[in-house]
Amino acid sequence: MNPISRTGLFLAITALLAPAAAGAQDAGTTIPTTAQSSAPSATDLDAVSVTGRYIPAPMLSSAQVLSHISREDIEREGASTAAEALNRVPGLSVSQGKYVFVRGLNERYSQALLDGTPLPSPEPLKRVVPLDLFPTNVLDTIEVQKTYSARYPGEFGGGVINLTSAVVPDEPFLELSVGIGGNTETTHKPGLTYYGGGDSDFFGYDDGTRKVRGALGEAMATGNLIVTGPDFSAEQVRAVGRSMVNAPINVLQTKDEMHPDYSYGIDAGTTMDLGGARLGVVATAGLSNSWQTQDGLSQYGEARTGTAEVLGEQQYLSTTNQATVNGLVAANLQWDRHRVGIGTMYVHDTEKEARSSDGYSYQAGQVRRHDTTRWVERELVNTQLTGEHRFGEYDDVGIEWRAAHARAGRDSPYEREIGFFEDQDGFWRHLNNQTAFGEVNERIDSFGIDGSWRLPTERELTLRAGYAWSETERDATSRDFTFIITDTAPFYTGYQRPDYLFSDYNISQGWVELRENTGANGASAYRGGLEVDALYLEAETALTDSLRATVGVRHEDADQWVSPVDLFNGGAALPGTQLQEDYLLPALSVTWILDDNRQVRFAASQTIARPQFRELSPLQYMDLELDRLTIGNPYLVDSELTNLDVRFEQYFEDGGHFSVGAFYKDLDNPIETVVSDDVSFLRQSFVNAPAASLYGVELDYRQYFDHGLSWLGDSRMFLGANYTWSDSETESSSGDQVILYNGTRLPADLVVVDGDRMQGQSEHLANLQLGLEGSNGDQATLLVGHASERISARGTFDANGAQRQPALMHDPGTSVDLVLRKGLPAWGGADLQLTFEARNLLGEEYHEYQELGGGRIDVNRYDLGRSFSVALKASF
Repeated sequence: MNPISRTGLFLAITALLAPAAAGAQDAGTTIPTTAQSSAPSATDLDAVSVTGRYIPAPMLSSAQVLSHISREDIEREGASTAAEALNRVPGLSVSQGKYVFVRGLNERYSQALLDGTPLPSPEPLKRVVPLDLFPTNVLDTIEVQKTYSARYPGEFGGGVINLTSAVVPDEPFLELSVGIGGNTETTHKPGLTYYGGGDSDFFGYDDGTRKVRGALGEAMATGNLIVTGPDFSAEQVRAVGRSMVNAPINVLQTKDEMHPDYSYGIDAGTTMDLGGARLGVVATAGLSNSWQTQDGLSQYGEARTGTAEVLGEQQYLSTTNQATVNGLVAANLQWDRHRVGIGTMYVHDTEKEARSSDGYSYQAGQVRRHDTTRWVERELVNTQLTGEHRFGEYDDVGIEWRAAHARAGRDSPYEREIGFFEDQDGFWRHLNNQTAFGEVNERIDSFGIDGSWRLPTERELTLRAGYAWSETERDATSRDFTFIITDTAPFYTGYQRPDYLFSDYNISQGWVELRENTGANGASAYRGGLEVDALYLEAETALTDSLRATVGVRHEDADQWVSPVDLFNGGAALPGTQLQEDYLLPALSVTWILDDNRQVRFAASQTIARPQFRELSPLQYMDLELDRLTIGNPYLVDSELTNLDVRFEQYFEDGGHFSVGAFYKDLDNPIETVVSDDVSFLRQSFVNAPAASLYGVELDYRQYFDHGLSWLGDSRMFLGANYTWSDSETESSSGDQVILYNGTRLPADLVVVDGDRMQGQSEHLANLQLGLEGSNGDQATLLVGHASERISARGTFDANGAQRQPALMHDPGTSVDLVLRKGLPAWGGADLQLTFEARNLLGEEYHEYQELGGGRIDVNRYDLGRSFSVALKASF
């Protein structure tokens, strides 16, 4: 099934290494800035002569296919988060504003690192960290390595995204910024909200209103299911119900005008001479508060008759208030040829959502309404200690090390949904309700050390070796409650406003009774862990004056486990899933230097992709962002990938470049999301497809031009354009089977259609940047981005092979943005800069749908609106 077997590729790399000493060059290896086109004979074996021309781009500093986002690029694009900055990289697209798809492979196939160390995730459904958590004010550069090198973790499919934090400043600085903005669908327009925690909600921190306390907290701590019975008396259950927050959570409020968006920031740094050593300190902090209203349509349906048929639809209005607080403190001590640094990054991000939807349900034969309130706090704290040491007369020996402790958490108390139906007289009557308390905590401890030795040989030869260890632990819990209107309640009880319905009076009278449903649909808590031990060897050499090679192999031993937890029997672990695997992962990269500014790269490697914790757990979870129930599959196994790349590169004197490349990936057991129906809502789970392949072509061009127009002053033009075409095919042969979450084995072609595209792959990705840049820092940049439709979840078939649920499709469409930056006259000793941003000028909408037989189901559709913002920065 693989065009190149694992053993065959490894032997091929070994054969290449044997006749000529080879060395290793990775993202951390720097090519000297001076070089000769032809090397003289070495007269001193302690000296190293390097052939080839220096190319002024970090892309040459790596032996791999690399995309580099500099601080200048981030500012030119006006990106406020790492996810936004990555949206312009060739072959990349962003889903849900936070998950990065690399070369058509969804977020599970890519890994994000911060200064080379792994990051925990606060997301309940994913092990990958959402990149909207990282404001660009705490970042220096972002690198996307698209070909694998043995120095990086073996979980590599689409690429490795390495975020680098702020560096030691060359001189003291202080920058203050403030911004205001809005959206045409939100700002100064009606929206929904609820009181919640009052004024403190603006900062994203609850004032204690949502804290689990009193009788509710005491009852939860007993480890018993909170229902009337042997563990709790009826009066105790009533006390628990009365202790739950009522009006601040249950009552939706309509606001005539939503607030504008605000942002504030401060960045500072300094350096100090300490008698032979240099200490640099940098600190950043930021606060942003924004609103988004979605006035949309959500339909549900199926295709039992061969045509996508709508069975129910709801119009909805949702307003989300997002508040983010972030900070970074880092210090670096440098002396002689040594550096030691320590840094801590803190990010706290909160979403407060109020939502109301109503519409006709064909299955129920009535009009229904659902009111929802949600409060989700995500937090990440990462502390890292790093060191770099050089030895020898020519810095021939180097040691780099890093140790990190990171924690991420997600707290979602009082996620409440209340359902109503319209009676024959047109009044809303209570139908059902649910209150959920969710919590996710994840920790990663990691350590790594890399050593390099540049041998005193006639041709450049560098050997590298390293060790990396990481341990991840995750705990996830969800507890669910509902209030039941009892038979003794007066008839009007169901017509009461929510805060009256769930009042202490109704509960005390026994008209409304609290019941806990936790575990009704399976385990509601799980623990998971992943421990990885890895060793690698890598070598890099100049085989000839025009040919360089990097070859390496990584041995990775991993133990991953997920165990459901019985919350009501002392937290006992239930039978779970354990994957113990070890891999030998080879990697090869060859660079052929054609002349002073052109070269060709070839790369081949074998890598893996592991299931995420949530995907392995049978815990059921309602994903409110996608409005569908998600169920894990404990029968998932690792995916294995063979990766091939070739790329031609040409570099220009001004720092621009042109490249064209092709890539191919062969996947065994790729993990795909599968959607099915469950009465009146969509449900999704995961399966291992038998196999798949992915291939494509990437073009990237960046160039500066002298426009020759005197009226434009001292400025130059910038043009950046990239395009990626890709295609993928899933493979499902006769006799292949897939295993569902309940252990059922099905013929693979009932879930995976042979020749279908993979989930998340867009056939066309394109970006255009056209800008004017002045020598004084003024900029004007037009940004255009396009991504064609892609599968967000795979559909299912019945036993007869007829499609029951069509695949869910997402059409990102085309975005057009404008960023203007202008320097203002200095004031009070500060240099001032004004920035104006306009986003989504074409008014593109969000659209997720199902299509079959001429029928269409709009699963989720709403206008994104156009966004505008103005920011002022003062630099001292």
